[in-house]
Amino acid sequence: MSTPAAPAGALTESTHRPLTRGDYKTLGLSALGGTLEFYDFVIYVFFATIVSKLFFPADMPDWLRMLQTFGIFAAGYLARPIGGIVIAHFGDVVGRKRMFTLSIFLMAVPTLIIGLLPTYETLGVAAPLLLLAMRMLQGAAIGGEMPGAWVFVAEHVPANRYAFGVGTLTAGITGGILLGSLMAIFINAVYEPQQVMDYAWRIPFILGGVFGLVSVYLRRYLEETPVFKELASRRAKAMELPLKTVLREHRAACVLTAAMTWVLSGAVVVVILMTPAYLETWYQIPRQDAMVANCAATLMLTIGCMLVGWACDRIGTRAVMIIGWGGLALSSYWFYSQLPGTGSSLIWGYALMGFFVGSISLTPIVSTRAFPPAVRFTGLSFAYNMAYAVFGGLTPVLISLWVKQDVQGPGHYVLALALLGMALAFVPMSSRGYKA
Repeated sequence: MSTPAAPAGALTESTHRPLTRGDYKTLGLSALGGTLEFYDFVIYVFFATIVSKLFFPADMPDWLRMLQTFGIFAAGYLARPIGGIVIAHFGDVVGRKRMFTLSIFLMAVPTLIIGLLPTYETLGVAAPLLLLAMRMLQGAAIGGEMPGAWVFVAEHVPANRYAFGVGTLTAGITGGILLGSLMAIFINAVYEPQQVMDYAWRIPFILGGVFGLVSVYLRRYLEETPVFKELASRRAKAMELPLKTVLREHRAACVLTAAMTWVLSGAVVVVILMTPAYLETWYQIPRQDAMVANCAATLMLTIGCMLVGWACDRIGTRAVMIIGWGGLALSSYWFYSQLPGTGSSLIWGYALMGFFVGSISLTPIVSTRAFPPAVRFTGLSFAYNMAYAVFGGLTPVLISLWVKQDVQGPGHYVLALALLGMALAFVPMSSRGYKA
């Protein structure tokens, strides 16, 4: 039976103080690791066309090769809940730092191996099977990394800077998407198409793996969170299987986290990951123009995550949820309804919408503190990863079917989720360490 968590006011996380040099070091190393790990996870999708040609038979139809390539990409999402639950379990039992470091190691090594894998021409059917195995490991790693990173930072920074800390870390994680996009643009600009096919496609994976291993080394300089140290000293860690406690005592927190994750996954998957192809396919916007606009949106997303955290510490989480998700509702409705627009309106409209997508940092800001410290890692990881696996996996299928009936389908979907995000602002929230 688990020992009840100590009252929030008695824990180290409730202190109010300025950010120290140690806090900035924790934020910096955590954000850097999150950037590199998410880069490792998404770089695959930027080279999916190349991978499909190299890891499947040459006589296979293009559509089938791409289907199998994206199926392997999706396998990473399916592995997220498993990795998240296992890593989070030990994070609540043996400590946040060890699992925080393990997750990036489990991401770096498979990424490096993908960059070195022989292709179908050399290994035959073993090549795609090995690729699938590496993607499964990457999915398990990212399932533990993101909740682990949020918990690690949330329990390090003072309560009066809690939202800013979590928002900054989220900005670092989303920066991995921007880094992957820029790397893809760089590789395709520097190398000829045949060179990319022959060897240059390996460069982003090898670099991602190497830098990931460097990040593993740097994380050795991080310290265990004060909250976990205090729980350990009080013997207040979870004494039974943490997931059992979560499912029995914290179902409301799980539902709130899952609902907010639905909003987050829709904003990221539709606005950031799917919209470039949508612009190219349905509005014949040149791929280069769509990618430049996407880079602008991703940059503004990163900035938005930090500003949302900063604002939550000053005016309260509920007010920022209404403003942030309301801004996404308005900007997404305008952006999708005015397409194809002009070159200028495409970039500025996409960037404005990307800025309000930065409201996704509200999900960890609210959800991390919705669970008590003794089962926080497990609760957040379980609810977040299960919801992301369902909604993140179904969203591309839903949008692909919807857009055939209504070209404005993506805009309507984002608008609906933004309104859901606003409605969630009125759900009672935990007040452990941040303003509601």
